[in-house]
Amino acid sequence: MEIFRTAAEMQGFAEARRLRGQKISLVPTMGYFHEGHLNLMRVAKKAGDCVVVSIYVNPTQFGPTEDFEAYPRDFERDCRLAEQVGVDVIFNPDNREMYPDGYQTYVEVLETTKNLCGLSRPQHFRGVTTVCAKLFNIVKPHTAIFGKKDFQQYTTIRRMVSDLNMDLEIVGMEITREADGLAMSSRNVYLSTEERKSALSLNLSLTLAQKMYLDGERKSAPIIEKVREMLSASPFTRIDYINLCDARTIKDVDEIEGETLLALAVWVGKTRLIDNMVFNENS
Repeated sequence: MEIFRTAAEMQGFAEARRLRGQKISLVPTMGYFHEGHLNLMRVAKKAGDCVVVSIYVNPTQFGPTEDFEAYPRDFERDCRLAEQVGVDVIFNPDNREMYPDGYQTYVEVLETTKNLCGLSRPQHFRGVTTVCAKLFNIVKPHTAIFGKKDFQQYTTIRRMVSDLNMDLEIVGMEITREADGLAMSSRNVYLSTEERKSALSLNLSLTLAQKMYLDGERKSAPIIEKVREMLSASPFTRIDYINLCDARTIKDVDEIEGETLLALAVWVGKTRLIDNMVFNENS
């Protein structure tokens, strides 16, 4: 497995592989891998001849009061895990490489970023789309693999790639969960033992919503109210949002028709967790 720190090195490697007719798969990450990340890499391995994983904690997607400095990092461990699942290249730039002095260019997707995390984290998606656009230009992938736990991010990246005629395929992978149902996240390490028990309320509330849907409920308001009741009954929780949205536009809907996203963001203690489910997926 090779490790590249500069854009020039990565671009040179990618161009050589492309000239040899090889297909490059990219998994963009901020590191501190868990099984969900590794599953993305396994899918990337099947999708291409060469798997590149980027490890970069991107400062432009963090707000001034968010956990950029505290975000968990363990590069050596990440490299070991990536190599075990067959990753070919780690691209690990520093901030000076990605945002050199005088940097002033950003990419924004306007509509899909207005709701959900875009309301509580107003600069977040501009940072996400900018860094992904840069990574796509540096790594030159044919395919990029994203987890659907960050469903708004996944939708926004797909929109950017389509709008800017980028020549690559975006593949979304379902949420990887712990045995007890908690969605895997690098931030789960922040949770205390008691907070982690409380965090299970996110998946339990999604299960409740699914049952209501299967029992015939289609209106958003009663589903959201029951989800809110369940989340609020758990200790340590503070709800950021509960929304039912069109899965393609991320605009709120009054009832479930077609692909509809139920998205949650909940503070459990000092840790902000997200989770979701999609009704009528691929309808």
